[in-house]
Formats: sequence, structure tokens, C-alpha cells
Amino acid sequence: MHATPAPTEIAPPQATRREWVALGVIALPCLVYAMDLTVLNLALPAISADLRPSASELLWIVDIYGFMVAGLLITMGTLGDRMGRRLLLMIGAAAFAAASVAAALSTTAQGLIATRALLGMAGATLAPSTLSLISNMFRNERERRIAIGIWISSYSVGGAIGPLVGGAILHYFAWPAIFWAAVPVMLLLLAVGPFLLPEYRDPKAGRLDWRSVALSLTAVLSGVFALKRLAEGHADGLAAGAAVLGMAAGVSFVRRQRRIDYPLLDIGLFAQPRFAAAICTYALTSFAMFGVYIFISQHLQLVLGLSPLVAGLCTVPWALSFVVGSLFTPALAQRLSAPHTMVAGLSLAAVGFAGMTWVDGPQGLAWLVGGMLLMGLGMAPVFTLGNDIVISSAPPERAGAASALSETSAELSGALGIAVFGSLATGLYRAGMADQLPSGLSTAQAAEASTLGGALSLADSLAAPQAEALRNAARTAFVDGLQAAAVVGTAIMVGSALLAWRMLRSSDLKAAGPDSTKP
Repeated sequence: MHATPAPTEIAPPQATRREWVALGVIALPCLVYAMDLTVLNLALPAISADLRPSASELLWIVDIYGFMVAGLLITMGTLGDRMGRRLLLMIGAAAFAAASVAAALSTTAQGLIATRALLGMAGATLAPSTLSLISNMFRNERERRIAIGIWISSYSVGGAIGPLVGGAILHYFAWPAIFWAAVPVMLLLLAVGPFLLPEYRDPKAGRLDWRSVALSLTAVLSGVFALKRLAEGHADGLAAGAAVLGMAAGVSFVRRQRRIDYPLLDIGLFAQPRFAAAICTYALTSFAMFGVYIFISQHLQLVLGLSPLVAGLCTVPWALSFVVGSLFTPALAQRLSAPHTMVAGLSLAAVGFAGMTWVDGPQGLAWLVGGMLLMGLGMAPVFTLGNDIVISSAPPERAGAASALSETSAELSGALGIAVFGSLATGLYRAGMADQLPSGLSTAQAAEASTLGGALSLADSLAAPQAEALRNAARTAFVDGLQAAAVVGTAIMVGSALLAWRMLRSSDLKAAGPDSTKP
């Protein structure tokens, strides 16, 4: 009598050359997205000098893109599941190219804000489409982690070449030229994408719930508006009304997702500790990273006096450290556990943030570059493993929605980081400048000095003693804001490490069962 062999689990199929080539195509829009963000930060001084935006308008130019992306990511992820992820990616690429042209032709701060909002709407189609395509093309866990590491690296490479390309563009051309750089890359994606990328859609997808779309947008944009207005010192009825509207819309959105058959956001995913831990640490990391980055380009150019090209070169180690960290994360996670890898990364990032508090010393530039390098190495495992946990927690047909949820947490947190850290800097800057403005300035001149760029531009028109006093006061006040942001970022990284260790380790023990634990 022969024993019946025990059933063996069928391993997921390995990816072919077509999938790996398609991954390279997927990386294109991600690279352009990162370039667009990096180049814009380098161009802020030039935009400030040309368009003369207020402090509030300058923040809106930067973060309206992230807010629109965050508000529409869940919608676009679900729409991709329904209509096809490749099709949505192609539509988004065409819209991104058109919006980039419109941004390049902007002549006012308000016009640039509006076109950046259009870029955000187009950009919301890119991230969930690319990440969900990866989740479907790479079913093997090890290959998927490698693919996600390459996907994260494409953002890092974009961040690395963005300062170089942007610095060279700003050295020879005016700031509108930075938006033209995205157009040929998107056109290339439109040309080769339909031939290389497979199409995936959910055959059982329900109709898109537009009421949920409206509620999610209202919750995000109203909450952000209230936060920015309060940070600017306007604790009035308008801010309170926006906050109440945002909270009410958020509560209604969550309740509606529990009732409808095909929700935009699967609330049940948050019942999984690993999923919740990944989303929380990913969001907190994005909050701190984007929040401090808005200071760095201005510090390099306006405080240290570096050219855009040299300032861009100084940010290359940060971006390259992200590439290295992302590519080595799968091997580290294979050797160590995912919780150990993420906690070690967050701890290293905390050291990097702490190092940036020394930027006012004689070796300030070295501390800044070294701190950024450690931040990149430490944050890469959170981005790579966090995305892997999120998309592997959802069924394949809902990969678009899960990917969108992951990117929503990152984009919204990043945009909120820009708003909160930027508003913190604005408050500290104004407080530091309150008693240090040179005497004899008019009310209009004092208002112009409410930003670092405005103060330095104003100093060029003043007599030598007044000009030097204004420059020193403005730069000192700005550095105080950067140091405060670095302290806050350090605390966030430490808290994130503790959260990740507690939640991920406890979920691994539960998954392993009581027999696998040791006293």
C-alpha cells in the first residue's frame, strides 16, 4: 500500500523578460514625478523673485500638487480597477504632459497654483496605476519586493537627476523651462506603453460611487485649508467652518464605505495589524521627509548662497542613498525580519534628522549633507517593505485600490508635512524677525520681508548697513526654523520606530502561532 503524498503548495509563477522590461516602462512616470517635485523646490527662489507670491501662495505652489494627488488617489485607484490600469496610466500621462505645458506658460502666482492643481489631478493616475501593475505582474514575493525596490528607486533616481537637470536648466533658462522637461518623457511613455504593458481590470468592479469621491475630496481639501489658515494665524470662523466641514465629510465617507457594495476604501484592511502598521509608518515617514525637504533647497541657495546647480549637487547623496537602500532592502528583509529591517531604518533616519540640527555650525553643509544621506538610507526600507505589505494584503482584483490607499497616505502626509513644517517655519521666522527688522522700513517693505526670499530681494534695494542687517536677521530666523523642523523630524522617526516594532512584531507572533513563540 502506497502512502498518498502530501499536497504541496504551488509556488507563484516567476516573471518573464516581458515583465521586467515593462517594469522599466512603469518607472518612467515615477521618475518624472520625482523630477517635477525636486526641480520645483530648486526653482522656488526664482519663482519668488519673478512672481512675487505671498508666504501663503508660495506654500500653495508647492503643496497644492500633493493635496490634489492625495484627494484623488483613492478615486483613481478604484477607477483603474474598473476601466483598466494601463488605460488609466496612458490617460494620466497625456494629461500630465498637457498640464506641464500650462504650468510653463503661467505668468502669475495664482495661475501657477491652478496649473499645479491640474498636474496633481493628472499625477493621481500615475502612482496607483504603476504600483498595482507591479502587484499583478510579479506574484512571487521575492520578485515583487525587488520590483517594488526598483519602483521606489525610480523616484530616487528622479530625485537624483532632478537637481542636476533642474540646476542646469535654471542656470541657462528661466524657471518656466523646468516644466517642459516632463513633456518628452510622458510622450515616450504614451508611445511604448500600449505595446509593453499588460492590461488588468476587475471584471466584477462595481460602478464608481461619485458621492464617495465628493466626500473624500471635501474631507481632504477642507481639512488642509483649515490647517493652513490656523497656521497663518487666522483663527476665525472660516477656519472653524472648514475644519467642521472636513471632519463631517470624513466621518460620512467612512460610514458610507462600510455600507456600499464596492467601496472606494476597503475599511476592513485596517483590521490587519501589519497593514495598519505599514500605513502608519509610511505616512509618518512621508510627513517628516517632505516637511523638512522644503527647507533644504532654500537653505542651500538663500542662506549658504550656492547656485542652483551646486545646490542640486548637494542633494544628490540623499537621492542616491534612497536608491541604495531600496535595492538592498529585499536582501536585508530576507536575512532579517521585516520588523527588524524597518525599525533599523527608522532609527538610522532619526540619527540623520538629529544631525541636521547642527546646520548653523562651521561645518554646517557637511552636517546637512550627511544627515540627508542617513535619512535616505533609513527611509528606503519603510517605503519598500511598507508598499509590499500594503499591496500583498489585498486581493489581486483590488490591487489598484490598495495601491492608491498606500500612495494616499504618503501623498497626503507629505503634503501635510509641507503645510505643517512650512507653517511652523513661517511662524518662527516671523517671530524671529519681529524685533530685528531695520528701522525706517515702510509697512509694504515689512510685508515683503515676511519670507526669506522677499527679505533678500528687499535688501538689494536698501543702503548697505540696513541691507546687511536685514540679510543676517532673515537668514538667522530661517535657520532657526530648519533646526526646529529637524528636532520634530527626529521625534517622529523615534516614535515611528517604536510603533513599527510593536505592531509588526505582535502581528508576526500571532501569525506564527503560540507554538512558535519562546518564553
